Amino acid sequence: MQGNLPPEAQEKIEELQDLQETAQQVAQQKQQAETQLRESETALETLDDIEGDTQMYQEVGELLIETDYDEAYENLEEKVDSLEVRVETLTKQEERVQDQFEGLQEELQEMLQGGAGGGPMGPGGPGAGGA
Repeated sequence: MQGNLPPEAQEKIEELQDLQETAQQVAQQKQQAETQLRESETALETLDDIEGDTQMYQEVGELLIETDYDEAYENLEEKVDSLEVRVETLTKQEERVQDQFEGLQEELQEMLQGGAGGGPMGPGGPGAGGA
């Protein structure tokens, strides 16, 4: 079917496919960040339930390094804060990609239906809304 489409429509379809791939990548990154956030929040809650003088270790790569309560708590708080920002950023990115996808879908649909009233200055274009 794509062989019968005008080059502009084929280009839009390729853009849609690229956006779909981007959306999947963003969703996967967001899911990973949300999982890490939940794990970090759980660890922080666990720290609330233990004594401050309890011997603790922090994983650093392949090693376990002794750490104190305050340092562990501070590190986890920073990690939670950072992950919250990451999840928020990915959520916004996800929304932007979805909006772009929907806009591109509409453009393609108009193009395939003959573009009645379409074009950059037609209804819904930059000149829409009147003066």
